[in-house]
Amino acid sequence: MDETVELEIRKLGAGGDGIADGPVFVPRTLPGERVRATRIGKDRARAVGIATKSPDRVEPPCPHFAQCGGCAVQHLADAPYVEWKTGLLTAALAARGLETKLAPMLRIATGTRRRAELAALRTQGGVSLGFHAEGSSELVDIDSCLVLSPKIVALLPALRAFLADFLRPAEAFDIHATAADNGIDLLLTGRSPDARKRASLADFAAANGIVRIAWRREPGEAPEILALHESPRIAFGTVEVIPPPGAFLQAARPAELAIASEIAASVGRAKRIVDLYAGLGTFSFPLTGRVHAVEGDAAASAAMQAGARAGFRAGRVTCETRDLERRPLLAEELDEYDAAIFDPPREGAREQAAHLAASSVPVVVAVSCNPASFARDARVLVDGGYTLSRVVPVDQFLWTGHLELVATFTKPKKPRGPRY
Repeated sequence: MDETVELEIRKLGAGGDGIADGPVFVPRTLPGERVRATRIGKDRARAVGIATKSPDRVEPPCPHFAQCGGCAVQHLADAPYVEWKTGLLTAALAARGLETKLAPMLRIATGTRRRAELAALRTQGGVSLGFHAEGSSELVDIDSCLVLSPKIVALLPALRAFLADFLRPAEAFDIHATAADNGIDLLLTGRSPDARKRASLADFAAANGIVRIAWRREPGEAPEILALHESPRIAFGTVEVIPPPGAFLQAARPAELAIASEIAASVGRAKRIVDLYAGLGTFSFPLTGRVHAVEGDAAASAAMQAGARAGFRAGRVTCETRDLERRPLLAEELDEYDAAIFDPPREGAREQAAHLAASSVPVVVAVSCNPASFARDARVLVDGGYTLSRVVPVDQFLWTGHLELVATFTKPKKPRGPRY
């Protein structure tokens, strides 16, 4: 029999869980609350009743919040929510001995997330389609989502009905959905469909505004295109790019535009710019200087190069496929540029940051979705002579412990030596 205990919640953790002494993590609780909870393992518990409620507790706006693991803090009032979320960044910087005044957090509206990692499971009662429960493999069937683009939400009923025939009993699929500029782009991950079911994908796509459906057996495999109504397109500035299936995009277009605007203001009139971890050219293409964009993923880099060829005169944006973890740009290579941008994965840019720190690039702009790895890399840059002059938190991942940010570092430009 599960043990029921009474706990006092002391603080809100980085993931949005309330934390009691122990520590014991209790999802959907708030500091100052006394709760009755069922222990789940050594350091987790599930609240089954609240004896004392926090004055900061509000009614969650989503009917799925109690079960769905997508959001963590819909029950927290707005002002303490902002304080908690910006505090994640302040704490990460302080842990590395860095202090700076944060710009006001940019708030991204609901209904703007254009990509989603959905899961589907064929059950005896039909198809469950949605997100996993918090800390569990259990699938929560959803019919609405306040965070997602209405275009993706509108597809859910038709997708659920289609999967009822497409999936075998007890079969599960993962579904990466992207709201491209011209329609929905889907990447399915699971068992190989037979010839009949492959053929049915084309009809389903045509009937539901889906521009492309790709499939792979498991993550990491090269996807196969099974249905193509037209190529999905994403615009970055004046350039349209055809993303490979499942390609990384900034989660919300308003956040992308806000970050791009901040980058443009920081680099100013820089004539030569290097964009590291450039992805599809998200931040390269809107800039006005000459940009050298470097990306390690071959498919993303190829898509970016195709966009550059179609959108610019030769040389305006040049592209290089290069693994920056194994072969970062060296300080002497970076010294040729007036500004550098880097937007690494969540793990950060440990190797590349060291070479940036040793360079004489006068302006470095960092974009990150992980305050902890950003703070680590920022410490390296500051130790290399850079000043952390501006940090802007961006609430791109609503009601979660994830925080996007854009930061600017500056260093006096070393004069070039004489040329003989």
